[in-house]
Amino acid sequence: MATDERTDLSRGANDDVIVTDVKRRGEKMTRVINIYDQRDVRTRERQARKINWSRIIRQRGGGTILAGDFNAHSRRWDPRCKEQRDATFWEEIIDEHGLEIGNADQPTHHWARNGEEGESTIDLTLASRPITRWTILDGRHATGSDHEVIEWEFSVDKQEEVDHVQVIGWNLAAMSKEDEKAAEKLWKELEGHRARLDEECTGDEVEREAEWCQEMLSKVLDAKAKKIRICARSKRW
Repeated sequence: MATDERTDLSRGANDDVIVTDVKRRGEKMTRVINIYDQRDVRTRERQARKINWSRIIRQRGGGTILAGDFNAHSRRWDPRCKEQRDATFWEEIIDEHGLEIGNADQPTHHWARNGEEGESTIDLTLASRPITRWTILDGRHATGSDHEVIEWEFSVDKQEEVDHVQVIGWNLAAMSKEDEKAAEKLWKELEGHRARLDEECTGDEVEREAEWCQEMLSKVLDAKAKKIRICARSKRW
């Protein structure tokens, strides 16, 4: 099994969000995201909510699963919840990306304070693909925490057969002067009405701008440059 921790996607979350791409032989790559949604001691902000989730959650391929302590109380995943608290953000993420809630209406957190005891569901398992099994393990797996140990299984598609012809880029060297001018004109049309970033811009705005540039440049090259295609069974010299 191959794993790749995507620190580029979780930058700014102070390890409250850990993004790992996982790929087993014969299966498509799955993105697993571990979450601890807590308030920063200094700023009182929740760092897990400040990153670009639209960039992180993948719908294609093997999909995405988010699991961990969300510190959010909602009747959508906890029938015992008497008061909604800190849940709106994650409810909107669920709706925007069509995520499935894998929890089985069982409490995941047991607490005791000021002589009172209670239980709630704040440890969630959310996925862009079907969760085939979700269960709380028994006491033999106790960790000393006041949170339960959760085990889940996630549906992942098999890897498709590699096509004999693959697109690996664009043949820029073969572009004529006319092609280059046409590409430049198309780029100016696309970016002409887009607002410019200034020195006051935020990190999220820079991330979104970089994504937009990458997407638009790909469209320009698709339209004006020939793609390089090679046979998957041939050697490149």
